[in-house]
Amino acid sequence: MAGVTVAGGAVEIAGNPSAVHPWASVTKLCTALAILVAVEEGSIALDEPAGPPGSSVRHLLAHASGLGPQSREQPLCPPATRRIYSNAGFELLGEVLEQRTGMSFAEYLAEAVFRPLDMSGTTIDGSPASGVSGPLVDLLRLGRELLRPTLVAEATMFAATTVVYADLAGVLPGFGRQDPCDWGLGFELKGRKTPHWTGSKNSPATFGHFGMSGSFLWVDPVAGLACASIGEEPFGSWSTKAWPALSDAVLAAQ
Repeated sequence: MAGVTVAGGAVEIAGNPSAVHPWASVTKLCTALAILVAVEEGSIALDEPAGPPGSSVRHLLAHASGLGPQSREQPLCPPATRRIYSNAGFELLGEVLEQRTGMSFAEYLAEAVFRPLDMSGTTIDGSPASGVSGPLVDLLRLGRELLRPTLVAEATMFAATTVVYADLAGVLPGFGRQDPCDWGLGFELKGRKTPHWTGSKNSPATFGHFGMSGSFLWVDPVAGLACASIGEEPFGSWSTKAWPALSDAVLAAQ
């Protein structure tokens, strides 16, 4: 199932928009937005130390802390030298947020993101990297927020969706090594990546995330459009063909 939204609301939805499915790593968009809210509240600073020596909240959000994909035990490289996609880094961000706010991560996420955006069918159970489940209609609400932010300042969102630590090489899961492998503050950026899970018609400014559950959300600020899909099949070879084709069809139809 898939849905499309513009700033004014959803314009087309296929499938059951109320069925709840896991978002997997699309969760990271929610976590990043919660961290940005906490930054604007003054609870967290982007440049405060977090993670391995020399690393900060900013490094963790940008997958540039040096931590490996799943482990915090031994960094694989110094900060800001490689883009290493790290679930462990996002789990650490959840702990930092808990320490700074005195709230559980799930509670803060609900108060800062889910309730203000009326994402009433969405919950988190487990990791800040992958634990969110919810319906397509809520994922589209998140897409609308990222198109026209209300929870954080437009300047904050622009900074978060602009490349952080430019020219770092890395691996985009499912799509291989990318040089550069551009990322913002929790938001994966299309940039010059090829191959990529968005379409050939998506602008380089497109940002978002996909998950191994088969779900994705992208936002193309040039087109003024967001596109989301809730997966009923896990990510696989079908995704690398179907998602770019769907993205191009959506952009061609607007």
